[in-house]
Amino acid sequence: MKTPAHAAGQVEVVRLPSGATEADEVAVEEPLEIRVNGEPVAVTMRTPGHDEELALGFCLTEGLAPESAALPADLAANTVEVVAAPFDRERVQRSFYTSSSCGVCGKGALEAVAVEAPRVESDLRVPASLVGALPERLREGQAGFAATGGLHATGLFDSAGELLCVREDVGRHNAMDKAIGWAFGAGRLPLANDVLCVSGRLSFELVQKASVAGCPLVVAVGAPSTLAVDLARDRGLTLCGFVRDGRMNVYSEPWRVT
Repeated sequence: MKTPAHAAGQVEVVRLPSGATEADEVAVEEPLEIRVNGEPVAVTMRTPGHDEELALGFCLTEGLAPESAALPADLAANTVEVVAAPFDRERVQRSFYTSSSCGVCGKGALEAVAVEAPRVESDLRVPASLVGALPERLREGQAGFAATGGLHATGLFDSAGELLCVREDVGRHNAMDKAIGWAFGAGRLPLANDVLCVSGRLSFELVQKASVAGCPLVVAVGAPSTLAVDLARDRGLTLCGFVRDGRMNVYSEPWRVT
């Protein structure tokens, strides 16, 4: 795999115990300002590359209705301009659920996502053997991780287990946004017949994004959080964690894994 030029940079390191000074590749991290209809609405720390997809995915999963994304007319560095339907700027926060009637409690968080995402009603079913193979298929597409060991990844697979898209980033939420942004551009939303696979653990935020995208099955190499499981059960997603070596834990809607 060839490492994307934007994903890795070289720094000098001292190797111990030998004491040798050598060049090493580390993941690139830079800020990205997301503007919507000319207004700055968010800044996220990300790995450059697929910035338009990141902005589209971010807007979609924050409940906006984006139409397109491109570099700004003023050519400002590390900035993407999104064209979207009119929106309430105060709502557009990454932790948008904090403004719910219950504040930052779990119940309020679940209710806030319910406003943005209908319950997933997909009849998708996939064999356990296919689910178990997805993390390795994802790993094969992680060129940036292979070079740096410092990037998260999200892969989008079809119901037959074919990898449609893989995106990497220092932020796991950004990798998910990039994949969802790609799906938007490819006309695949909602993801009613597809599977999302992530390279690490599953947080509430990742399940929230998958829910808004309408994805019925989310697979992870690592563990989910309690609130991630609560949200998956509330929205009807199948959540599979610790998927490795032919084993997995299915935390919600197990009937989709046959």
